[in-house]
Amino acid sequence: MSEEIFYKSVSELDAMLDAKQISASELATAYIERTKAVDDKVGAFLSYDESSTMASAKASDERRSKGEKLSALDGIPVGLKDVIAVRGQKLTCASKMLENYVSPYTGTAARKLQEAGAVFWGRLNMDEFAMGSSCENSAFVKTRNPWDLERIPGGSSGGSAAAVAAGECVVSLGSDTGGSIRQPASLCGIVGVKPTYGLVSRFGLAAFASSLDQIGPFARNITDASILLKTIAGYDNLDSTSININIPDYSAGLRKDSLKGKTLGVPKEYFGEGVDAEVRKSVEDAIALCKSLGAEVKEISLPHTDLAIPVYYIIATAEASSNLARYDGVRYTHRSKDADDVLSLYFKSRAEGFGEEVKRRIILGSYVLSSGYYDAYYLRAQKVRTLIRKDFEDAFQSVDAIITPTSPTTAFKIGEKTDDPLAMYLSDICTINVNLAGLPGISLPCGFTQAGLPIGVQLIGKAFGEAELLSMAYAYEQEAGLFNKHPNL
Repeated sequence: MSEEIFYKSVSELDAMLDAKQISASELATAYIERTKAVDDKVGAFLSYDESSTMASAKASDERRSKGEKLSALDGIPVGLKDVIAVRGQKLTCASKMLENYVSPYTGTAARKLQEAGAVFWGRLNMDEFAMGSSCENSAFVKTRNPWDLERIPGGSSGGSAAAVAAGECVVSLGSDTGGSIRQPASLCGIVGVKPTYGLVSRFGLAAFASSLDQIGPFARNITDASILLKTIAGYDNLDSTSININIPDYSAGLRKDSLKGKTLGVPKEYFGEGVDAEVRKSVEDAIALCKSLGAEVKEISLPHTDLAIPVYYIIATAEASSNLARYDGVRYTHRSKDADDVLSLYFKSRAEGFGEEVKRRIILGSYVLSSGYYDAYYLRAQKVRTLIRKDFEDAFQSVDAIITPTSPTTAFKIGEKTDDPLAMYLSDICTINVNLAGLPGISLPCGFTQAGLPIGVQLIGKAFGEAELLSMAYAYEQEAGLFNKHPNL
């Protein structure tokens, strides 16, 4: 089958399925073969179940033959980050702690995809328990960037981004705690959407930092991302943080003229020291293109931006230390064979099951929550988080969206930052504040370096303003024309 099939959009494949130019079974088979052909190089997958995938594809063919198509995603291969629960499938979180764990239930986002007829294809690699910015912290495999196999794909949802970029699935789901969808989307040259906190249910998402985590889509264009977001969004009484609002048809609202008359804010804090020159130039060109499409551009200030990293790594690690306390070697996790008593069982099971980065964050989180330091660190960080949220509220009094780089650099080489955790943490400097404020953010391609590495631009919107934000991104995307580019593997 021609390689072109692996870079067609959801809408194009849906039309082909409707016209019987291809069957869902043939499409699934093609993606299975594609994965077997290229994933030895890319390493996007942790596991996959061919029989289950083919059974779902066959069921889609039967529905379509009867005229009972469930949605545009019916029969479309979708990859899932290995942090999202699907009944009967492994849920490892890329950790030895859960190496043999099989989920007994299906999370809400995955269930909604099943109800739309999507065909699940594979469990996608990630940084262990979603802790990382490079996908190098997986306990099982290092995912490589399809544009340059010597470089990282970003993280923590590196497998989800790399699989879409490499044509190993049509679209995928990831999770974003501090940039874990947008940053790998930027580095892999695709679209990544972090929804407003509460728009997509977290039920069935293995928790890292509960007040920050959100499930969101990866796709090769804004239309596909809009279709996927519409499918997974909505109120869920199984998630106490889920918000009950009307979910519009995001893809139906996409317009090429949607930037006309809009005001885009350019925060000066996002263009300072540490932003690569080629990234800066590409994002500035993207801003100029938005201006040519009728947008007004104005400089704004988000004055607490420089506090994002310390605030995030206090709050996120505190919540992580609490969430990961359940992995104790007693119930469903890795259990040490060398333990002599209950206490040594806890110690040795966690020491053997968790990787270095996870241990680092648990220790830091436990420290900031301890009785002597709670007020000095955790409570103060929560207060500064409120100031960060207010920065955005103030900015949105005069702008419709905010435009920034997604990542201060392009993809760096594998191993380049593993010995310097702080340098690794700075990879998320442009994305973290969006999670702290609970706002929606989109990364989409805006150019390439001279070496051919993708560069992403980030659009940040008002809470639950996904429809307007996606439409503005679509207007830029259609004019920039970068969504048809893909790596040669």
